[in-house]
Amino acid sequence: MTDASGAGFHRHIDIAPHVRDALRAGRPVVALETTIVSHGMPAPVNLDTARAVEAIVSAAGAVPATIGVIGGRITIGITDDELQLLATADGVLKLNRADLPYAVAARRHGSTTVAATIFCAHRAGIAIFATGGIGGVHRGAETSFDVSADIEELARTPVAVVCAGAKAILDLPKTLEALETRGIAVIGYRTDEFPAFWSRSSALPIHLRLDTPAEIAAVLRVHRELGATGGIVIANPIPVAEEITPDVVARHVADAAAAANASGISGKALTPFLLDAMLTATEGRSLAANVALIKNNARLAAEIAVA
Repeated sequence: MTDASGAGFHRHIDIAPHVRDALRAGRPVVALETTIVSHGMPAPVNLDTARAVEAIVSAAGAVPATIGVIGGRITIGITDDELQLLATADGVLKLNRADLPYAVAARRHGSTTVAATIFCAHRAGIAIFATGGIGGVHRGAETSFDVSADIEELARTPVAVVCAGAKAILDLPKTLEALETRGIAVIGYRTDEFPAFWSRSSALPIHLRLDTPAEIAAVLRVHRELGATGGIVIANPIPVAEEITPDVVARHVADAAAAANASGISGKALTPFLLDAMLTATEGRSLAANVALIKNNARLAAEIAVA
């Protein structure tokens, strides 16, 4: 019953020729998610951003490998037509690791979250992944036990994740504690504080700081050589020009969280609800910031992969 080698995974996966060729040749490859396309951003920003992120990775000298599930096939390096499908089709599933077997068996379309993208990227041989912000410990988790699957996937899968910290809608102190407990290193890129997604700072210190892609690449090489089983978070603050200040974010997040609680919204529906509430409260500024930080993370991820 158990396929301990993981060989069975490859019966359900399609790796695009340009990605497969790059991996075989040892060229730099950066994994990208698809949740922003189907669930994270409104049209047409979703598709425009996905295309722009791929172009940024390519321009920096790496090969983009956008990951999704198309008709039950885990696809590493989806085409532009497949991107459009995920952006426009009805009933596209939002997939964590736990949802992948169903999506494959039922031949469904699905977008991969951070956790599912890490899972698939590692099994395809890709070591670096760029996203917006990771999930973490939700506010009120002491009673709801709501902790993102991203944390557990990072704890067991050796992929480096370039992000703008964790989403500011979360309990960031508890998120950092959860990462530390599970042995997940957090490296600040040119920062001594954990970024808070839309804001450059959360006032929470991080103890590893590196200032060049080459320094980060050296750590990732040693991490791999040591046979480490978990991932690494590379925290890359949003560019100054697009930042929303922490006080503004805190006020709007508190209002959105109260509205979600009053409406009984939880689980997978919570993050999209909170992000949508932020979009309305900031009159679109949060979406512009989201786009900017994802592009910024893609550029850094490609530079690290090249280094």
